[in-house]
Amino acid sequence: MCYDVAAGTKSALKYAKHRGDDPEIIAELEKQLQLWINTSAHFHAVSGFAHPHLLVFTDDKPYRPQSFQWGLIPFWVKQKSIAATLMNQTLNARAESMFDKPSFRESAKHKRCLVYVDAFYEYHHFNGKTYPYHIAMKDGSPMVFAGLWDEWTDRETGEVIPTVSIVTIKGNEIMRRIHNNPKLNEARMPAILLKSDQNQWLQPVQTEEDELKLTQWLQPIASELLECHTVCRLKGKDSLGNVPEAEEEFIYQELSTFS
Repeated sequence: MCYDVAAGTKSALKYAKHRGDDPEIIAELEKQLQLWINTSAHFHAVSGFAHPHLLVFTDDKPYRPQSFQWGLIPFWVKQKSIAATLMNQTLNARAESMFDKPSFRESAKHKRCLVYVDAFYEYHHFNGKTYPYHIAMKDGSPMVFAGLWDEWTDRETGEVIPTVSIVTIKGNEIMRRIHNNPKLNEARMPAILLKSDQNQWLQPVQTEEDELKLTQWLQPIASELLECHTVCRLKGKDSLGNVPEAEEEFIYQELSTFS
């Protein structure tokens, strides 16, 4: 789940105020974020499989906005072909297994981050068709995901590529109604962190007990904090592409998920 997002389109001020409370920190973040927004691509609807760069705050630099490519490549990967394959498999990391899976284990222990986006998309299945939903914070604040990061070095070029994966958990009530893929055992959703919880996610873990506590601490936010609506097709001939209109509500007469 969560393979499509809208990112980098909100004002720098909103992002800055959501990350800090100290006026000096906010002022500095505004400058840094404005530069990031001016130099980064703005996504109204982009697939994770395109591996876009997302806005990230890491545990080692918690107040410095950085640009990481979506799709985590563990540092130990040697071959470029394997790295490319892994990126398509690591867009998301399940919270329940992130401390066990080889691709995520070291990052879960030592490299956690916050991923800032405006919204994400999820698909609802009805009568053999899928319908995209745009999901955002109801109060208009940035959506902040728990993330894992790493840095991979391309041995052919020497380039260091920072990458990120979004942590997922069991879906809340609204996500269970939307994310009803019959091929899956349960609905999933990104681990969305409220402002008061962001720094807790970035704290170091040292023991297996810490790992268990952190995993159990990740819980779905209340459904009433989210706003959702159907949008035009994100893929195929009816797709609008990466334009602001892609985020606007589109009514499917045959669909009555929330009626």
